[in-house]
Amino acid sequence: MTAHYDALETREQAAREAELFSRLPGVLRSAMTAPAYAERLKGVDPAAVTTRAALAQLPVLRKSELPALHKASAPFGGFVTAAPGSFARLFTSPGPIFEPEGRQADPWRGARALFAAGFRERDIVLNTFSYHLTPGGFIFDSSARALGCAVIPAGPGNAEQQFELIEAYRPVGYSGTPDFLKILLDGAATTGRDVSSIKRALVSGAAFPPSLQAEIKAHGIDAYQAFGTADLGIIAFETEARDGMVVNEDLIMEIVRPGTGDPVAPGDVGEIVVTSLDPHHPWIRLALGDLTAALPGTSPCGRTNMRIKGWMGRADQTTKVKGMFVRPEQVAEIGKRHPALGRLRLVVTRQGEADTMTLRAETATASETLREEIAGTLRAVTKLGGAVELLCPGALPNDGKVIADER
Repeated sequence: MTAHYDALETREQAAREAELFSRLPGVLRSAMTAPAYAERLKGVDPAAVTTRAALAQLPVLRKSELPALHKASAPFGGFVTAAPGSFARLFTSPGPIFEPEGRQADPWRGARALFAAGFRERDIVLNTFSYHLTPGGFIFDSSARALGCAVIPAGPGNAEQQFELIEAYRPVGYSGTPDFLKILLDGAATTGRDVSSIKRALVSGAAFPPSLQAEIKAHGIDAYQAFGTADLGIIAFETEARDGMVVNEDLIMEIVRPGTGDPVAPGDVGEIVVTSLDPHHPWIRLALGDLTAALPGTSPCGRTNMRIKGWMGRADQTTKVKGMFVRPEQVAEIGKRHPALGRLRLVVTRQGEADTMTLRAETATASETLREEIAGTLRAVTKLGGAVELLCPGALPNDGKVIADER
């Protein structure tokens, strides 16, 4: 049994970077034929965007912006030039955000993740992600069929009928949330149904804590995790190394300081930003609102692409203080105005019956003058007063949290 999906997964990282960034100018030119990208990227020379440093100068498109943009210019917010009828399927996600599925093979890039989880051609897969309006079911369905698997389009729920399907078709694989897999296993144990044919699983869409991993492993099922979104499909996936998640091919991932488009230092927790190289539906620096950190080195499984720790929380930490919203972008602006500062964290608490803010800031050059200057900037940026604490470099945890609401 081959260990890797293809040779792309084990090429030198420098070769991968060179190939991706040689394609990026063409994708940018295609994207800029769409009115929304034409406006956002006005003045950008696509031919000059051939490095990560150049890419980092382009504006970030936040996923949280998409519902309003899609509503203003239905169905795709002006980010797609192709007519809706040119796509294979058309979906919606809460927001609403409208997502088209391309007509190419494996349009959601999931076959690699299934392969890494041990799925192979002619395996039968029970797919329990929803097939109703949202793309989840079709992401895993089309990925499994691209790998050569046969798919049972079960969707979630109706466990009794699913037991009948499992006993009849004897699927070796499962795709769905880890929670629903547990429901099936518990239900089978209670009712005496046979689900022992399932030996491997690719799970996503919910937390998969070590306790649940151990429980599913005890049933003889080797389960792996995938990280994806309805916009991009599968972004990263676990491998047999069980050492973080490997970023999918054909994607450029950046990890940026929440509220900005600025890449973090290697190993720091930040927000995931993805650029996809699909000329029919490109995403240019789409900020997902999810936190992660890059892992150093190469995966022991032999795949050479960037690795991440997996999902580590949400980057959108906007909170309301004394009736006014305070956003990560504002904390980032304070940092920009004071280059001597490192990590920042705005802590919101209650004293008596009033909201209070304290900005904790790392710096190697602490002084009362600097503290007073920062306090003035905090008031100017947020329109709210607050205390400032200056800390030694490294004093704040590396968890990507910019605003901590401790009320």
